[in-house]
Amino acid sequence: MNLLKTSVLNGIASLIKIAAMFVLNKILAVYVGPAGYAAISQFQNFIQMVITFAGNAINTGVVKYTSEYHDDEKRQRELWRTAGSIVLVCSLILMALIILFQKTIILYLFGSTEYQIILVWFAIFLIFFSFNAFLLAILNGMQDISKLVVANIFGSIFSLAITSLLAIKFGLKGALIALSIFQSLNFVVTIILCYRTSWFKFSYIFGVIQRDIAKKLSIFALMVLISVFFDNISQILIRKIIISEFGINYAGYWDAMTKLSNGYLMLVGSILSIYYLPKLSQLQTYIEIKKEVNYGYKWILPIAIITCLTIFIMKEWVVKLLFTDQFLPMLELLSWQLVGDVIKIGGWIVGYVILSQAMMKIFIGTEIFFALSIIPLTVLFSGIWGYKGITIAFATNGLLYWGVCNYLAFKKLNDI
Repeated sequence: MNLLKTSVLNGIASLIKIAAMFVLNKILAVYVGPAGYAAISQFQNFIQMVITFAGNAINTGVVKYTSEYHDDEKRQRELWRTAGSIVLVCSLILMALIILFQKTIILYLFGSTEYQIILVWFAIFLIFFSFNAFLLAILNGMQDISKLVVANIFGSIFSLAITSLLAIKFGLKGALIALSIFQSLNFVVTIILCYRTSWFKFSYIFGVIQRDIAKKLSIFALMVLISVFFDNISQILIRKIIISEFGINYAGYWDAMTKLSNGYLMLVGSILSIYYLPKLSQLQTYIEIKKEVNYGYKWILPIAIITCLTIFIMKEWVVKLLFTDQFLPMLELLSWQLVGDVIKIGGWIVGYVILSQAMMKIFIGTEIFFALSIIPLTVLFSGIWGYKGITIAFATNGLLYWGVCNYLAFKKLNDI
């Protein structure tokens, strides 16, 4: 499937997801306000780390090897049984740990036990989060784009409906409850879609863990775990810096700005993960990979630039439409955030080369370094330029990441 066809199919799901997210942002802006945004983002960072440790870390490897073993059904099933068993064990362990240490965790996240029961619900539903992501990874690796699109569309609808309903009725607490449970409904849709395929049986996703496959998956798991852990830790620390220097409402403006960026970045990111990862996994030579990367630059970067320019021209109207007048202070961040987003997309394109080719040392080194380097840059630049220095640091860090990854990735390929 070529990039254009994949982009069209994926674009349908992504546009629905983006629209649902923007409608949801509006509802949250009205019912939880800037401070509520900061609290929701805190919980989202925690959820992201937990579900990654619960099994999501191996899903990049599941995509790669499902695609790579497309002519070997026996090997595919060994892969799925190994991965499914790992996901099950890790999810159950994390569920037990969260329930056991629920009070300590909730006090760290929110400073009170008001939302402790929400943490228990999340622990109970964690296994559905994990297996939903696992099955989507198989669909991705099988390049069954139509079913992947349907699953993503239903996921967007469920997220919007459940979170909106609970946020309107219960405010911040309702929004946090929704974050804890809605993936279970996504799982129901995903399992139905998979069940209707010729390759799916429950016996194919549970079984004996093959040591050689587990070893291969562990390489991807380590890379993703490091990436997600340090990325979320850096966001938590940046949020703490903003709260300390400017107040919790300003942390909410920053989180709202991040969500606005994630809206249009989601379209590009999903195209890259659905098209590039399986495609790059099948390519071996320097020339083939370089050609594919240049093709991505040719099509994706111009779209990103046009999108960001459009948002900048309509910035005040966009903020009022998607949020409320309370969020207008986020405009101070917008210019450099948009510059940073274009740079980030460029970094993603070459970053997927590192990920798909399992360049473990390069990936780990760059992810740790650049996840941590943004912290001192944020402190330094916010001290010089004030609040907007936060996004200047973001753009600067992204540019350094892009340049370093491009140099190291193609130097490594050229040496092979």
